[in-house]
Amino acid sequence: MDTQRITLEPGKRGGRPCVRGLRITVYDVLEMLAEGMSEAEILEDFPELEAADIRACLAYAANREHNLYTLAV
Repeated sequence: MDTQRITLEPGKRGGRPCVRGLRITVYDVLEMLAEGMSEAEILEDFPELEAADIRACLAYAANREHNLYTLAV
């Protein structure tokens, strides 16, 4: 995972993980994907994003899920 693409800043978006310091959260990207938007549609709607940002959001979510499972076991 490209950890430099996901940033945490206490004063930005309530401290939620964001993409490269932008005001777009990992949750925002995941929600768009869950609603059926394609990568191309997301990049068209948010030109400041890059394809690697979307992959970083997916990797961040997968890693977080893995960590939650590991803690529960």
